[in-house]
Amino acid sequence: MERRVVITECSAITPIGHGKRDIVEHLVKGISGVKKLRSDDLLSGFIQSGVFGTVDYQIAYDFKRQDRKTMGPVSYYACQVAKEVLERSGLDERFITSGRLGVAFGSTHGSPTVQREIYKSFFSASRSQFSSIGAVDYLKSMVHTTAVNITKMFGITGRVISSSTACTTSSQSIGFGYEMVKYGMQDAMLCGGADEYDTTTVAVFDNLLACSTEFNDTPHLTPRPFDERRDGLVVGEGAGAVLLEDLDSAKKRGANILAEIIGFACNNNGGDLILPNANGITETIRLGLKDAKIAPGSVDFVSAHATATKIGDVIEAQAIGRVYGDSPIVTGLKSYMGHTMGSCGVIETIITLYMMEEGFIAPTLNLDEVDERCAMINLPMDLIESPVHIAVIQNFAFGGVNTCLMLRDFDG
Repeated sequence: MERRVVITECSAITPIGHGKRDIVEHLVKGISGVKKLRSDDLLSGFIQSGVFGTVDYQIAYDFKRQDRKTMGPVSYYACQVAKEVLERSGLDERFITSGRLGVAFGSTHGSPTVQREIYKSFFSASRSQFSSIGAVDYLKSMVHTTAVNITKMFGITGRVISSSTACTTSSQSIGFGYEMVKYGMQDAMLCGGADEYDTTTVAVFDNLLACSTEFNDTPHLTPRPFDERRDGLVVGEGAGAVLLEDLDSAKKRGANILAEIIGFACNNNGGDLILPNANGITETIRLGLKDAKIAPGSVDFVSAHATATKIGDVIEAQAIGRVYGDSPIVTGLKSYMGHTMGSCGVIETIITLYMMEEGFIAPTLNLDEVDERCAMINLPMDLIESPVHIAVIQNFAFGGVNTCLMLRDFDG
């Protein structure tokens, strides 16, 4: 028998704040978290883009030394949000370590700052520098470092899923966690993703001519999803975690229920590995609606992937228009903080939860003039005070991977 799955706790570290209060304030006041790119001795002069969605505030980590030694920056972010979720969840240690709680957590490519030091050592002429590479350096940099550092810190013995599908990493993590609980494979799942600041990530997208370059001196004015003047994505960093539970178990222990996950879909375009595909995205949305057993007209809000690239926004708008028309309100949340890479799906899910709880919908930031090719969808320019009963979070990634997550407010 299929079980109902609910979200009972969440936490996020983002360029627009750490915790609900700061994040909501940025959304309501329209404050951007995009800043100037930090200087980089290795890459200065090679990168045209000069902006980044930066977590530039201090976080009070309280980790034991034996846990810290296997962490790069990306795992610090991941373990911090996981710690906050578990501490606030009310779950006791017996359950956390029982095998009935699993972890679905990932990043785009582990810790690039640690990887950079390893590669520099490989190509160094100094034998002493090469021999300084230790076992923990690999543990910090490996692609599943976030998931296993979480399991290590909290003694979690359940299933581990470590998605690494670029921009759909954490939305896949939530979706796969949802399926684990829905079909009885686990009673609860700690799900999310993280990515850290590193200019090599910017360099990759910059080299593909996908990054914003026209607003280097005014970083708060970019990215500009769906806007006529958009000129590319802004790379960002951050982390988010959500706790998924079987509804009956959550109610029995008196957990605070934030929302119910009612549907998830994930597919592939089956073709080009870079360009988005309208048919693939459209099919993902339809599959999500089918899994949720709801009609398109019942959706109130869509959190669009909306990276502010010239072609990507148009194709996504076309797909949304095909399925929904101009019915749901659509927002590109990356406009506030840039593209937080592997963590974008979970961060956008958490922001959507906050808006559902507070009864408002934030507009797309920097949307001054809607590109006429995107005008078929409902893109407000001002904050809307309105209840959100059903929300959709969409994410799409290099490799042609598409995800669609459906949430419903919980009414008991």
